[in-house]
Amino acid sequence: MNLVSLLLNGLTLATILMIVALGLAIIFGLMNVINLAHGEFVTIGAYTLALVQALGGSYWLALLLAPIVGGLLGLALERTLIRFLYRRPISAILATWGLSLVIQQLIQLAFGAAPRRVDSPIDGSILILGESYPAYRLFLIVVAALVVAACAIGFKYTRFGLDLRAVIQNRSVAAAMGINTERVYAAAFALGVAMAALAGVLIAPLTVVIAQMGLNYLARSFFVVILGGAGSIGGVAASSVFVGGLETVLNYQIPVTVSQALVLVIAILIIRFRPQGLLPA
Repeated sequence: MNLVSLLLNGLTLATILMIVALGLAIIFGLMNVINLAHGEFVTIGAYTLALVQALGGSYWLALLLAPIVGGLLGLALERTLIRFLYRRPISAILATWGLSLVIQQLIQLAFGAAPRRVDSPIDGSILILGESYPAYRLFLIVVAALVVAACAIGFKYTRFGLDLRAVIQNRSVAAAMGINTERVYAAAFALGVAMAALAGVLIAPLTVVIAQMGLNYLARSFFVVILGGAGSIGGVAASSVFVGGLETVLNYQIPVTVSQALVLVIAILIIRFRPQGLLPA
């Protein structure tokens, strides 16, 4: 395997983990809600692309539409279900797990159990240091970098980011200072779901779209958020690169399941000696 391809494959996997984990970092890392339906929101984004293309629309329309669909769905769920579970973590786990099963079944009823393939918006390859590499994967890497940068800037410099950090630090004091904490939590949850739906559109051309596809990303996205440091956008980026790069290298030496297990063991050891994560908030 050429070194350039190995590095780019590792960066592509890191990118996939990064864009999936970003939404989870907002919901779990910043709001302390263990959302076991996060993977299904990724699936909803992928099926949004499949539906748009089936109706004759373009990938770019789905890329714009999926976060809107995800955000509206997240807002509705927060208002009707999640808002009552912020102080009941066990109930939140059970409720979101049940929600994930319901979403899977609804998707199967609507689209059938047969896998779907979607078209990539960018065909062909680009020559990098003498090695040909798929153009869409490079596009994915660039988009992920832009999304991470936008999130970091938004949380640090915008009014919403300031309000959200204030609510996280002390919800009672934030409310006393005039911040509408319920509105901040609703917006944050909607944003996390919108990010997951965006991830689904970006990932879909690289995989087969099925109702259970989100399960492949749920555990590893939690794993990336915890390893990076809960609530840290930079930590998500760093841990995604670490996990994606290490897993890619190991995949060429040992079976995939063994490499994933080995990466998990190494990460557990890191968390044991650095419980605050790689880049804590």
